[in-house]
Amino acid sequence: MANSKAFVADLASSVSHVPAKYIRPTSDRPNLSEFWSTLDDSSIPVIDLQDLRGPSRPIVIKEIGQACKDYGFFQVKNHGVSSTVIDAMFRVSREFFQLPESERLKIHSNDPMKEVRLASSFNVNTEHVSNWRDYLRLFCHPLEDYIHQWPSNPPSFREAAAEYCRNARELALTLLDAISESLGLERDYINTVLGKHGQHMAVNYYPPCPQPELTYGLTGHTDPNAITLLLQDDVPGLQVLNNDKWLPVKPIPYAFFVNIGDQIQVISNDRYKSVRHRALVNSEKERISIPTFYCPSADAVIGPAPPLTDDDIDNHHPAFYRRFAYSEFYRKFWSRGLAEENCLDMFKIK
Repeated sequence: MANSKAFVADLASSVSHVPAKYIRPTSDRPNLSEFWSTLDDSSIPVIDLQDLRGPSRPIVIKEIGQACKDYGFFQVKNHGVSSTVIDAMFRVSREFFQLPESERLKIHSNDPMKEVRLASSFNVNTEHVSNWRDYLRLFCHPLEDYIHQWPSNPPSFREAAAEYCRNARELALTLLDAISESLGLERDYINTVLGKHGQHMAVNYYPPCPQPELTYGLTGHTDPNAITLLLQDDVPGLQVLNNDKWLPVKPIPYAFFVNIGDQIQVISNDRYKSVRHRALVNSEKERISIPTFYCPSADAVIGPAPPLTDDDIDNHHPAFYRRFAYSEFYRKFWSRGLAEENCLDMFKIK
């Protein structure tokens, strides 16, 4: 049966209609005409990181802070990750998803706690409607703890992905320093709070969909980590929520889309908000996106930065969240699925 396929990629090539399990309720379907008609009108900030290490650093820091405050997301260019590294990552990603189903099934798992796995949708254990997506999930830091679990086919996958992960980590650390400074904190404040640090990566594969108006590649959600660095191919599909309006994100070649995650919202005590985003699909082209999720280590304790909380009568900024271990937050995020309410609500001080 076509519908019994483990992966959406194999299902997509065998159906002319979207199976019922992927069809969203009428009130929650993408507006494709609006997406494509507004794609070129994007107001999403694009920040040039070239001057971050020079005398103009304060200007770039201010731009990053403004983008975090007003949007919760921005794109970066001149970020230091070479086009060679990026091209190699895209190449092995495409090669991986072109492998025979029998080869991909070797690392298939629906256990969201598994450190290396290939799965479909988001979390089949919690969701009522599936997403039109396959994704390869990899834990990445420290590399030596995980790389031996990564796919060995295609043969160059581990080498290319490891180099990409090292570069993405350097960029994430650079941005976290800048975000720390933009909040008026010490440059290494967030770096220190994250403990030993964690880093995950996903390679998202969105196959062509026969009825893209009925489903999503990924429904709206916020990310549970600190920041996400998203690398997109040239096929549009990403939408971000800003002022109750879904904005399309037009891919910029070799740029990264950066979005604030739940942990930065907590550390900033709501000065910066974790942003909801989602992915649309289309009937003509496959789409690949590669998010790097930079996060605290499991034992790191997260809470609002003390300098950003006070009980002054004229400038009242109480702590909005209780302190928690990141492992607790991460378990709750995956157990609840992509619900409308933010997982952060469970950690708010009432």
